[in-house]
Amino acid sequence: MAGHSKWANIKYRKQAQDAKRSKLFSKLSREIEVAVREGGADPEFNPRLRMAIQNAKSANMPKDNIERAIQKASKTPSNLREETYEGYGPGGVAIFVETMTDNINRTVSAVRAVFTKRGGSLEKRGALKFIFERKGVFRIKADDFNEDVELELIDAGAEDIDEEDGYYIITTAFEDYGKMSNKLQELGIEPESAELERIAMTTKQVDPETAKKVLRMIDELEDIDDVQKVYHNMELTEEIEKMLEQ
Repeated sequence: MAGHSKWANIKYRKQAQDAKRSKLFSKLSREIEVAVREGGADPEFNPRLRMAIQNAKSANMPKDNIERAIQKASKTPSNLREETYEGYGPGGVAIFVETMTDNINRTVSAVRAVFTKRGGSLEKRGALKFIFERKGVFRIKADDFNEDVELELIDAGAEDIDEEDGYYIITTAFEDYGKMSNKLQELGIEPESAELERIAMTTKQVDPETAKKVLRMIDELEDIDDVQKVYHNMELTEEIEKMLEQ
């Protein structure tokens, strides 16, 4: 888990430095809209919306943008739907793509184009089921953590707790995501981020040159408007981590 958490942190910093605000806010707004349509506009009774709002705040998305996305979803019908794509990139690295789209043909065409251009291959849905497992991942400030909190979080379903760069990363089973979210709210702890992520259970070792190709492919996939998240199982050596931080 620690390797994945470290990737999440590096990716978080990279997003803050490099992502275009408009594209990032668009993805966050889309997540808010889908959350509202699934569970209603009240975050107190909608854990997914609560998570989406917190993640938007963590990305410094203006309050007006958040409220606008909630209002839009409450009043305007939408045919946005979630679709996932699975495949392999350079060096046999497994890549899992989550999208949110109102035009599947457009989305699959864009995703396939990147896989083809970068020497990868799209596979059938479920092909990577043995590699990725969906988990709840919560990132809280170290100041909010102590031994009593740790015991409470374990009781709420924490499978793994890692300390990294002034934060604690709590990982839960998929089915315990809501329970952990409620527990943190009960404890008065507002997570820096809360995500349902696909954790790689096995990793793939590649040389630095191949790693650059994989990272380039991931960047291109993330640049697609309909793509929300991209996961991979590339092993993060110290050399690769340095490349990510540059």
